Amino acid sequence: MRRLDRSWTLLLVLVLALTGCTLGPDFETPKAFQPDGWFAAAPKPDPVASLPVNQPIRADWWALLGDPELTSLEQRVAEANPDVRVATLRLAESRAQRRITAADEFPQVNGDASYVRQKPSPRGEFSLLGAGASSGAGTQGATGAPSSSPIKPFNLWQYGFDASWELDLWGKVRRSVEAADANIDASAEAKRDILLSTLAEVARDYVQLRDVQDQLHIARANVDVSEQGLRLTKQQASHGMTTQLDVNSAAAQLAGVNATLPQLEQRQAAAINQLSFLMGEPPRALSNELSTPQPVPPVPPQVPIGLPSELARRRPDIREAEAKLHAATAEIGVAEASFYPSVTLSGSLDIQALDFNKLGSWAARTYSFGPSLSIPIFEGGKLKGNLELTKEEQQEAAITFQKTVLNAWQEVDNALVAYDAEQRRDGQLRVQVDQNHQALALAQQQYGRGETSYLQVLDAQRQMLSAEQQEADSRATISTNLVSLYKSLGGGWDQADEHS
Repeated sequence: MRRLDRSWTLLLVLVLALTGCTLGPDFETPKAFQPDGWFAAAPKPDPVASLPVNQPIRADWWALLGDPELTSLEQRVAEANPDVRVATLRLAESRAQRRITAADEFPQVNGDASYVRQKPSPRGEFSLLGAGASSGAGTQGATGAPSSSPIKPFNLWQYGFDASWELDLWGKVRRSVEAADANIDASAEAKRDILLSTLAEVARDYVQLRDVQDQLHIARANVDVSEQGLRLTKQQASHGMTTQLDVNSAAAQLAGVNATLPQLEQRQAAAINQLSFLMGEPPRALSNELSTPQPVPPVPPQVPIGLPSELARRRPDIREAEAKLHAATAEIGVAEASFYPSVTLSGSLDIQALDFNKLGSWAARTYSFGPSLSIPIFEGGKLKGNLELTKEEQQEAAITFQKTVLNAWQEVDNALVAYDAEQRRDGQLRVQVDQNHQALALAQQQYGRGETSYLQVLDAQRQMLSAEQQEADSRATISTNLVSLYKSLGGGWDQADEHS
């Protein structure tokens, strides 16, 4: 008995030792390009109103624009946007797939019960046991051969359970679980990437809506100016101080400005519909909420952009690429383990009886147990091809990771340059608008005194309208460039949300 106990102990120690073996390379976080500082963060000769600073980024970065309506939309979009909801379901799917994969770490146990009413054939396999043979001498058929006595039908009752467990000797299951965990991380980062893109799109569309409303305000103000000019021209024409040509030119100017209103109103409706779509609402659902004109949200004096070393931690696409590289690395171990033998422990215990009343008897038990060994001998190159495939996929994932990092730095640098450049452009546009206002006022005064033709007034008015529209667009571009900057930085990153 002691010798049997020692044998089982040695077998258990051997199994535990073998199950500690894991094939394939262990994942190491890849080194990625990282500069010492931001490429475009140095101050420029021309002063700007808003400067990037190396301070921590807020998770709710849109609050820097100081617009309560925008903040309300951003707080609601995470629950309402269809793309974010789909990404949430995909994350749940990857977690369910992980549970399926991890189930192979444990024994599989099944219970069973059956009842069979059976009538064997006397000419079948039972005849090998002598069943259905001659039941007595002198009993003969028409041919003189002994007749077979029939086998009576019988009942067979049975219940029990069976279990099997494939030992993870080479770490195939452990590597599969490791890959599944990495796929969960990739799905979580994909969801975060979609959420970041959606938050940025809401902010961008909201700024564009307010820009269109500013453009409408400018156009309507110019309509008033054009109407005043037309009235003045008609008065002067009635007194013989000008010609019908000036009247026609003033009327044409008024019609031209009026013609811009329907297009701007269409753009406003489209912007509201786009925001409604992002919020998972039907067209015009947000009309009452957003139709009242509001100014473009201004940028703050300082824009926190964090530190360069934090970029890889914040950008969800970088983290997703790293997780996919991790999964591809673990799959190499799964492929390598397929070359080695597999050992499965299996057993069953059943209670079997011809009489239902005897199913409670321990003497009616039947059992079997023991290990089985499976060794791959010939697969036609399948295993080797699968290993080569996983290695190539791992190399592809590594290159994709490096590409993602480089693309991130390019986007950040472009966003910083654009943010700075548009502010300097806006400063010049403000000067242009101020000068155009003065030029229009002088042209109107000179025309009123009869010192110039109305052509000068029309030209000054066109230039002023164009300059005002450019300045309004520039203000909106600065705000949208801020949104693009935070999108390129990966937005804010809340550690508490890391495993949401």
